Amino acid sequence: MSVTMSDELFASLPSGIDICYQTFGDPADPAVLLIMGLGGPMGWWPAPFCEQLAERGFFVIRYDNRDTGRSTKLRQHRVGRSDVVRAFTGLPIVGRVSVPYSISDLAADAVGLLDHLDIPRAHIAGVSMGGMIAQTIAIEHPSRALTLTSIMSTTGRRTVGFQNPKVFPVLLSSAGRTRDSYVERSLKGSKVIGSPAFPSDDAMARDRAYETYDRGWTASGVTRQMLAVLTQPNRTAALRGLDLPALVIHGLNDPLVHRSGGKATADAIPGAEHLEIAGMAHDMPAQLYSTYIDAIARTAARASDSAER
Repeated sequence: MSVTMSDELFASLPSGIDICYQTFGDPADPAVLLIMGLGGPMGWWPAPFCEQLAERGFFVIRYDNRDTGRSTKLRQHRVGRSDVVRAFTGLPIVGRVSVPYSISDLAADAVGLLDHLDIPRAHIAGVSMGGMIAQTIAIEHPSRALTLTSIMSTTGRRTVGFQNPKVFPVLLSSAGRTRDSYVERSLKGSKVIGSPAFPSDDAMARDRAYETYDRGWTASGVTRQMLAVLTQPNRTAALRGLDLPALVIHGLNDPLVHRSGGKATADAIPGAEHLEIAGMAHDMPAQLYSTYIDAIARTAARASDSAER
């Protein structure tokens, strides 16, 4: 089966944000909106994954969040490492800096993209920060979400989904000022958060890092997104009120978002399927593509079954 892949396109939202996106498959099929995590452009949803998902009968949409890839960069909001430290410790961010935007704003970007594509409802799937955005869409824009898939994410509650201290040196290290220094830091980070049971190809990881940098990576953009993550609300109570098929996937070896974040998410959402994977950490290994796709399709089928009743 041949899957049609669009060029990179742009949606100009009423907010003034331009979102770069790409689609796979037939627009007549049910839509799946894929939302990536912190600092990740849409290419972190690899084309082979998107194509395989489209082959299962879905119209797949991937996009760059604001401050990543070719979407709008909000460079007018100057932020720094000290702001991240204050937000992480729960201290107020005072003085010259305020939090530039929230997880709710990122969710509104996603809904704006669906509006641009004239898609009333979609299956929503997000990874890490993208899972937080996906959860927020389901909570704040319930009419737009057919299903929710939250992968290696958490509820926003500070006592779950915490980080292993070993990741802090990489998270807070400088990427330097050159393309090559960024790539080398990226590869070191991949080693720290990569899945021990599903090793990635080093050459592919290097190519992805170069592509990420070349498509518009900015350190300040990552910092602004990190502030949105660190200042997000606890969604636990709101998740308990959801009424849609939901899937929560988490790796048992995740050092960046502890598995307790996935468990808390699944426990909060009524009827959620909770899929924990041994040997998976905080990445999406190619060896697990079929596992993710089968689970997303299974969740979508639950929505179809409910609609037919």
